[in-house]
Amino acid sequence: MPKVDIILTENVVGLGAESDHVKVAAGYARNFLFPQRLAIPLTAANKRRLESLRRRRGEREAHELNTMTELAKTLSKLTLNLTVKSGEGEKMFGSVTAGTIADELKHLYDVTLDKRKIHLEKPIRTLGDHEVELRLHAEVTGKLKLHIESSEPQQPAPEPAKPAAEAKDEGRRGPRGERRGEGRR
Repeated sequence: MPKVDIILTENVVGLGAESDHVKVAAGYARNFLFPQRLAIPLTAANKRRLESLRRRRGEREAHELNTMTELAKTLSKLTLNLTVKSGEGEKMFGSVTAGTIADELKHLYDVTLDKRKIHLEKPIRTLGDHEVELRLHAEVTGKLKLHIESSEPQQPAPEPAKPAAEAKDEGRRGPRGERRGEGRR
């Protein structure tokens, strides 16, 4: 199968980044990469264009790094308050996931953050304060503080158990409320 030299104009997963010079199968380039404008053939004219692509890629990566660094500084100062439903003993119904955190950041602070950049070892299932790692860029990581509280007000302690004698009597009564062994009169 013949291979052709191409220059990528966009990032292509599994193949390379913008302005990379790669060899691919001719059919892949002709049928997919060229029509989608993800690549251009390697020619003398396109080699000159390669410099501008590299410069544009460098500027974009520098801008992205600066943006993510600023975002990490801003988010490290914030404490995100989440309100969840919980039952007895402060047990949560469900859990807090990276998607939940990303949605709340968008809703409360208008910060659009991909949920894949929020790193949780496992979903959070307890109330209280937590710290979440953010992997915003290959070179930028940050921390976000979470405070998870219950939406239900704390209920008073349950009634004390009945004395053993009363519980023993209740077990002996039949379906009509009469003691077992006693017939109708």
